[in-house]
Amino acid sequence: MISKYKNQYFKSKNGINMANKLALFQLQQTIRNFFNKEGFIDVLTPPIVENPGMETHIHPFAIHSVHQEKTHNLYLHTSPEFHMKELLSEGMNKIFTMSYCFRDEPNSETHRKQFIMLEWYRANENYEKIMEDTIQLFKYCYEQVRNKTEVDIKKLTVQEIFQTVLKFDILNYLERDKLFNKIKSNFSERISLSDNKDDYAWDDLFFLLMYNYIEPEMKKDPFVLLYEFPEPLRALSTIKEDDPRVCERFEVYCHGIEICNCFNELTDPIEQIKRFEKDSKLKEEIYHYKLPWPKRFISTLEKGLPKSAGIALGVERLLMAITAEEDVFFD
Repeated sequence: MISKYKNQYFKSKNGINMANKLALFQLQQTIRNFFNKEGFIDVLTPPIVENPGMETHIHPFAIHSVHQEKTHNLYLHTSPEFHMKELLSEGMNKIFTMSYCFRDEPNSETHRKQFIMLEWYRANENYEKIMEDTIQLFKYCYEQVRNKTEVDIKKLTVQEIFQTVLKFDILNYLERDKLFNKIKSNFSERISLSDNKDDYAWDDLFFLLMYNYIEPEMKKDPFVLLYEFPEPLRALSTIKEDDPRVCERFEVYCHGIEICNCFNELTDPIEQIKRFEKDSKLKEEIYHYKLPWPKRFISTLEKGLPKSAGIALGVERLLMAITAEEDVFFD
């Protein structure tokens, strides 16, 4: 039980102590126990890859050889996603992995350059099944850590939370210019935009509203599951058939901090290539570099990826959420 360490958590902000390590290790074991009893297979994916992921705003570390004095065309992965989906294409059905991922971003209370990522996937299932997993996992870990069986779980669409907090329907503002004008007219007290609309993509404007208004409202809530994100945020997820304004994706926020991100997985290689081309172009325009084309992952899709759903969860953030403590990352 992690709870026996509860009075020793986070004694030092200047270094790692044994209580911090034990708390995290015990949480990892609790997570493994949960997935083992649910019949998942624990898998391991390689951390050095040819393509680390195609997300526009996520930056990888390149592999540099000191003794050869050259940088290889290889990277530390930012997520095990591509290899996990390759395993699904080979016929595996219920899989999870938990290991370090690496992203080139500044350290903060909720970010580190290396962090522990939990990912799990279900073949032949819809993302609603992953929602059930996520809620049950949180309850299980919360009980093991806090010795409490009751925890407040909220589940809302993104449309619902925007209507509740900001009093407008975000699905009526899926054009960049329209959302820009809405922020200028109604939310300038917290969000200062330039006069040039071209300085912002639609998702920039959306997340400015999330960061400044929505997330602060969720700080009092131990667990809020937001689903049906607006279509411009589809990433690697499918579009909802009966409402193409939204994609089949969800995120969980604990005390206002995002801890996980789930997709009902896109399996169409043609559509995926279009999205990767768009993301790659945008990355080059904004950050002035390109990543190698994800040939191996495209081959996986062309071979045939079954209908599936998957999720990525930050383990240190989960520990922060459950214990309501900070500074749980280890450098």
